[in-house]
Amino acid sequence: MNARNHTTGRKCGAVQPGSAWALVTGAGSGIGRCYALRLAALGYNLVLAGNRAEPLETVRREIEGAAPGIRIRTVAIDLARIGAAGELHDFTRREGIDIDVLINNAGIFSFCDLLNTPAERIERIILLHDLTNTEMCRLYAADMIRRGKDGHILNMSSYSLWMPFPGLSLYSASKAYLRAFSVAFAKEVREAGIRVTAVCPAGVATDLYGLTPRWQRIGMSVGALISADACARRGLRGLWRGRRTIVPDWWNRLWIPLCKLLPMALIAPLRRFTMQFQK
Repeated sequence: MNARNHTTGRKCGAVQPGSAWALVTGAGSGIGRCYALRLAALGYNLVLAGNRAEPLETVRREIEGAAPGIRIRTVAIDLARIGAAGELHDFTRREGIDIDVLINNAGIFSFCDLLNTPAERIERIILLHDLTNTEMCRLYAADMIRRGKDGHILNMSSYSLWMPFPGLSLYSASKAYLRAFSVAFAKEVREAGIRVTAVCPAGVATDLYGLTPRWQRIGMSVGALISADACARRGLRGLWRGRRTIVPDWWNRLWIPLCKLLPMALIAPLRRFTMQFQK
């Protein structure tokens, strides 16, 4: 990060190494991994949560090599379940860990007409993006307030909330909820010293969409995708600055009005073309 705290000379968000904790969900790859690496570089101890132990351990070793002295805990947990937020919160409480920065990054992408989407997948997406993230915010914000300390919460929404197109009905709606919730919740807890930011990236070069590494590189080369690290860097910058919503890259913000105004005459042929990619 380039922004600095002018009163201390530190980078924005930086802490005395090992003096504070951050929790990152979906930390085993992609944007979550980049959030974890950047927070470790800023001095935060880390709780890395994800649904598979092996990628979390890989990230843990990577961070230990890049930021020695940072304490790291990994938690393999399926967050797309009722009660999952409480289980993760119980873990940090048992470990005596007070979370100062919460990054709700875990997500499930879906590009499929709702009628062709299995019921279990519908439930898991809504549980993960909406219920679990809401409960995570409630639990950890209450802890921050009880300790009388400032805190930061970042929720990963999506640019697709402005794109309620065929195939994205479930995904875009679940992310629209998360942004609306984040903005309102930010106003509720601001006086308590807690900052809440919703990050709404457009295309990011990760495995989330099922793109091969080659297509990810092509997407970045033509400007259709940004790197996972660029997304994490801009997300954290918005969080430290107290922004309620950010859309990485200015040109994506320019397209939002057009996304809202696309007529069915254009959406219908778009749907026919994209049906081959739905799964």
